[in-house]
Amino acid sequence: MFPFFSRSKMSDAPEVNPAPAKTHEPHPLDALTGGAFSAATSGERASRIRDWLATQPAPEQLQEVFKELSGRDKGAARAVRERLDEIRRAKGQEAIAAEWADKAQALLAAPKLNIADALAWQRDAAKAGAPLSREPLSLLKVQLADRVKVIEDLQHRVQVQREAAVLLAQRIEVLSTKPWRDAHAALELLRADVARWQEQAQELTGDASWASVEARFPPLLDASRTQLLVVWEAFQPAVAQAAAAAEDVSAPLPPVPVWADELRAARGLPTEAAAAAAASAAASKPARVAKPKVAPEVIEKAHQLVRDALATLEKETAEGHGKASAGAAAALRAVLKVHGKHIDNALEQQVHTALVAAGELEGWQRWSADQVREDLVAKAEALLNRPEGQALGGRKMQETLRNLRDQWKQADQGGAPNHALWKKFDEACNAAHKVVEAWLDKIRTEAAEHKAQRLALIEEVKAWAQEHAASGDWKAINRSLYQFGDRWREGGHVGEKIFAELQPLWKQAIALAAAPLEAAQKESLARRHAMIDEATALGAAPALRIDAVKALQQRWQAEAQTVPLDRKHEQKLWDAFRKPIDEAFNRKSADRDRAVTELSARDRVVLDASKALEAANATGDAQQIRAAMQALEAALRGQAQAAEAVATANKDAQSHADAQASAAPAATEIAAEASAEAAEGGDTAAAAPAATPAAPKPAARPVVAVRGDDRPGMKKDAPVAPGRGARPGDRRDGRPGDRDGARGPRSDGRMGDRADRGGRFGDRPAFEDRGPRLGDTAFRAQREAMEHAQLALKKLAAQAHGEALTQLLTAWEKRDAALVPGTQDLGSGVTASVRSAWTQALSAAPKGDAAEALLRLEMAAEAPTPAEHIAARRMLQLQLLTRRNDPAPTQTWGQDVARVLASNSDAANARRLQNVLKTLLRK
Repeated sequence: MFPFFSRSKMSDAPEVNPAPAKTHEPHPLDALTGGAFSAATSGERASRIRDWLATQPAPEQLQEVFKELSGRDKGAARAVRERLDEIRRAKGQEAIAAEWADKAQALLAAPKLNIADALAWQRDAAKAGAPLSREPLSLLKVQLADRVKVIEDLQHRVQVQREAAVLLAQRIEVLSTKPWRDAHAALELLRADVARWQEQAQELTGDASWASVEARFPPLLDASRTQLLVVWEAFQPAVAQAAAAAEDVSAPLPPVPVWADELRAARGLPTEAAAAAAASAAASKPARVAKPKVAPEVIEKAHQLVRDALATLEKETAEGHGKASAGAAAALRAVLKVHGKHIDNALEQQVHTALVAAGELEGWQRWSADQVREDLVAKAEALLNRPEGQALGGRKMQETLRNLRDQWKQADQGGAPNHALWKKFDEACNAAHKVVEAWLDKIRTEAAEHKAQRLALIEEVKAWAQEHAASGDWKAINRSLYQFGDRWREGGHVGEKIFAELQPLWKQAIALAAAPLEAAQKESLARRHAMIDEATALGAAPALRIDAVKALQQRWQAEAQTVPLDRKHEQKLWDAFRKPIDEAFNRKSADRDRAVTELSARDRVVLDASKALEAANATGDAQQIRAAMQALEAALRGQAQAAEAVATANKDAQSHADAQASAAPAATEIAAEASAEAAEGGDTAAAAPAATPAAPKPAARPVVAVRGDDRPGMKKDAPVAPGRGARPGDRRDGRPGDRDGARGPRSDGRMGDRADRGGRFGDRPAFEDRGPRLGDTAFRAQREAMEHAQLALKKLAAQAHGEALTQLLTAWEKRDAALVPGTQDLGSGVTASVRSAWTQALSAAPKGDAAEALLRLEMAAEAPTPAEHIAARRMLQLQLLTRRNDPAPTQTWGQDVARVLASNSDAANARRLQNVLKTLLRK
């Protein structure tokens, strides 16, 4: 029916008006953030926060929004926190940027700029974390780079001017060896080139950055100017004097020997060389007879010096050293000037060939240097034109640029510089260096973040140290300290300068946190050293106290579990603590082993039998091994029989003494035994004294069921064999006053049958007395000898089994029944009737097919079947399932083997038969 408490629709009870839904008031920051606090989902809130951040709000507003939003939605608050971190980093970088901007302006304002200082400014600013990619540092970096480039260009131009001065001097020297008219024709062109050279040199010295050039370059330019002016000032008058001497016969000849000889020949006069030769010939004619001979030592010395200089020149030429080969050629010429008159023609020819090769190498060196520079320019330009996905990273790009610049320096050392190629190379390197600058900016940003994380970790360690100053959980404290250390090591990379600032703060904080643990470890060390001394005293005692050792070890374990130490130190202390105790136990074991090793006469007999068995094992003869095993067993039984004879004699003597001592109370014991037998027979009520009242007979109850012997093969009406009482230890004689003495056996069938079951273990025979125990040495020797003998017999049996199987397969192949092994060789699984069936099958002519027999054999041996016969095996298994009364293959494998042997022999069937017989003959 309906419940009584249901209210009727016409009830007079007033209806309760539902409470109006609670209206959510808008958050005060909704208007500022564009409704981020009233957004329905986290994604919508994050989108509105990003839109609000795009309006560049003030830091105060960011801080207020982050404070309110971090408790509501951490995902949306992450963007606000990142903006705050960015503003904080920007403020820190502004101060650093101002500091390094002042340094850069000071370098630019200095009248002399050192290139090393400019490069060091960029490097140190990058290490300090200054934003070099932002204004004003980016502009200052470009200005410094331009200033350095101008200075390097000036230095390069100085080298070019020096080379140009050398070339002009060489041109003048070459003109001095040609006719004077050629020199007079090239005079105006030379004058223009010399004037242009002087103008360029003056431009270099007048440049605003000339004061910043390295100190070694101005002297080079001055020396080149001086050398060129000296040659030029001597060349101009000589040309004018030659022209005047050509017009006027009486004019003096020029100081240039070639021009003077030319003018003499024009005037019809002998040349200076011819005159000198005639004079020398006239002077040498009377002295030719008296010309002294050169000593062999001088000739040998001259040859040695020339050969050394020649070897040096050839070595430098072969290695391609242009400058070194030029120096070696000059040295060889100097040696020739002194000792050239003492060398032979062959050596002189070698010298001439080497000098020619050195001259060719110098020209080739200039050409090869340009080839190397062009390759370097191509490599520098290819740095930014690599295939997609193969762009170089910042560090790799930096190393590549450094290697390219080093190679360019080596090329400049080997040949004349090339300003045009240098410009292209430098521009390509600067363009590729932008990747390095971006990478360095990223590294600096990460270093700033890592610094902030490390500072926060230091503050966290300080707070943790104050919080856990009074804690006694040393294991937890040690674990926390290790965790702090791991976090510090994994805190990210920072610069060497920043790390040097943070490392002392970290060491101070971690030392303060670890101070209580170190004090506890110091006290624990004192206690452990005291326990080590106590262990030493226990180990040195003449009698080893096991209880004291256990108690001391428990104290050590408790101390080790309470206060943790360094693993290596704790292991050393444990070794020192354990050493005296181990030595004491080792002494005890040595004493026990010494007592055990003292052999008795019986042990010697067993040892000799064991050695004889080992010798038999080495022979590999099964008969000898079995005989030796029987001898060892006889030795063991002889030991037991001797001990049994001694024990029997002792027992007879003791029983004779007991018989004489117990002659008097014999009657009493006989009476007691009679009463016990009466009580055991079940007539307790009739044999009880008259003074004891008879127990009331329980009322007879109807028999519901009678328990019989339900074991297999037993008849239900056969009585159960009597046994001992239901409980071991129950007395057979019930005394008056006992709880169960006056009560007969229960006849209700519940517990009465338990009294007739016998003991717990039935009629187990008594333990055999095996005599005194063998010594440890004799026991181990006989056990090892027995094990080795059993393994040897198994090995011999396996070997005999393999030979028997081989003989059987050979008999099948040759169809010879005489080759079938005997029953003993085939094993216990093959009876005489089975072997007879095999021999009959081999004696008859081959007939039948062995396919089904082989399948049955493989099923009996559980051996795998070849792939081509698997379908036939499955079909045979299905057929066997329908033949329920037929014997299984495991029962008829002997007949199946006979069927196989009756068929023809082939390699595949022989292999299958061998595989199954390996298993079946061992069963």
